[in-house]
Amino acid sequence: MTPSNVGRLRVMGAAIRGAHVVEGVLPSSFDEVWGVMGDLEGGFGDFQPDMRSLRVLRVDGDRVEALARSRYGLRAHFHGVLRPGWGWLQSRFLVVGMAADAMGDGRTRVALTGGVRVPGRPALVPIGARGELERAMRRLGERVP
Repeated sequence: MTPSNVGRLRVMGAAIRGAHVVEGVLPSSFDEVWGVMGDLEGGFGDFQPDMRSLRVLRVDGDRVEALARSRYGLRAHFHGVLRPGWGWLQSRFLVVGMAADAMGDGRTRVALTGGVRVPGRPALVPIGARGELERAMRRLGERVP
C-alpha cells in the first residue's frame, strides 16, 4: 500500500528533531485546496504567514528551485519537490513541507511542517514553529473556496 501524502509528511516531520506537523481537514475538494497550496508564486505566499513573495526560478519535472523573500526582508533560495499533494522545499536555513490528500467525501486532509534549520545539525529551531504552522493552516482555510 502506498502511504498517503499526509502520512509521508508525518514521517518526514518525525525524522527532523524540533519539527512540528500541524494537520487539519478543509471542507473543500483536493483540487481547490492544492490549487492554493501548490501555486508557489500565488496562493502559497498568501497562506504562509512569513512569506512575502516566492519566485520560481526553474522547474525540471517535479523538481523546483525558487527564491523566497520573507515579510522581514530575509531571502531563501529553495530547492525541492512539488507534485500534486506534496511539496518539500529546503534552503540553507529553512524547511517547508506541505501535503494534501482527498478524503473521498469532498473534503481534504492537509498537513504542514517547517521551520528554521541549523546548518550542520539535523534539527529545526522549535521556537514559534507550531504557532506559525497553526496560523498558516487557518489562513489556508480562509483562502480556499
